[in-house]
Amino acid sequence: MKIVLLVLNYNGIENTLECIESIRKLVTKDFTISTVIVDNASTDGSQEKLRKISGIKLLENKKNLGYSGGNNVGIKYAINSGADYVCILNNDVKVDKNLLVNFLKSTNTDIVSPKIYFYPGQEFHKSRYKKQDIGKVFWYAGGYIDWDNIIGSHRGVDEVDSGQFDSETLIGYATGACIFANVEVFKKVGLFDEKYFLYLEDMDFSIRAKKAGYKITYQPSAIVWHKNASSSGGSGSQLQDYYISRNRLLFAFKYAKIKTKLALLKQISNQYRDPVKRQALLDFLSLKFGNRFKAQT
Repeated sequence: MKIVLLVLNYNGIENTLECIESIRKLVTKDFTISTVIVDNASTDGSQEKLRKISGIKLLENKKNLGYSGGNNVGIKYAINSGADYVCILNNDVKVDKNLLVNFLKSTNTDIVSPKIYFYPGQEFHKSRYKKQDIGKVFWYAGGYIDWDNIIGSHRGVDEVDSGQFDSETLIGYATGACIFANVEVFKKVGLFDEKYFLYLEDMDFSIRAKKAGYKITYQPSAIVWHKNASSSGGSGSQLQDYYISRNRLLFAFKYAKIKTKLALLKQISNQYRDPVKRQALLDFLSLKFGNRFKAQT
């Protein structure tokens, strides 16, 4: 059995190096792993540093293809190299050494997402936690889609782990921060939709997979730690606001009920004075997708 670990880098070399270091400590059992780093045309010297690292395969894109396009390059490579599974990791995660072993313990391994904690010190509400809680605060314990508001919601977010989410269970969608998937899923339902570029492509992929009959499982014994939104300027950045606003519309008009489509369109239209929301709405209405964000000054 062959597993490809896929990490996308864009001007985030320090995070990527830490992620690679944690990957090197992974326990393997009855399978082989290979680490593929896809660089999205970084300008911070990432490529030069990554070329010097032994034991990885570096794929260098000539332009920034976003989360969806960048990972698609890696997924195609994994399929062509004969991989059985792909484990897609954000570059800003640190993995537990038993991550892969525990993924494979799942009763269903079509698509699996792990238990994800905030990386220590990256919690939203630092003042509410005791010292012993740090590193055990949930970022994600499985996800579901709020169809009324077209938002991906995380179970357990901001809660301290006391065993309340320790049961394997089927979930609504797999988070792009860490997706373990059988390559046969990608072969049947396709890769990430590159219209999204960044954000909500994981929800779109999950919906397509479920429509094709695949199951999505939360596996609590598989664990990673996540530095939230570090690749997009942090939570609440203009870049994040633009792509989430535009892509909520894209997702809604593909999958949601007409009532939800109209409500979301009205909601974002009412925020038209906000230049980021205005750009998101106009780009959606003019069918301009992919990498379209323009920073507002």
